[in-house]
Amino acid sequence: MEFRIIKNIKILENYIIEVIFEDEIKKLYDLKPLFDRFNEFKVLKNKEEFNKVKIDKGGYGISWNEKVDL
Repeated sequence: MEFRIIKNIKILENYIIEVIFEDEIKKLYDLKPLFDRFNEFKVLKNKEEFNKVKIDKGGYGISWNEKVDL
């Protein structure tokens, strides 16, 4: 499996994140389903917490805090 490196992320409305990879491919991810599926993600219902998303070192994932990442 080949992994893409994340170049940029953009927070959109309604808990959707646009991820732009180094090869310029763009993907939209709706994170709302994770809120009910995983307890760790419930904190992200708070928009202030949701907006803290950042690209992990190396560009292979995104995270919000020590417990919540993708």
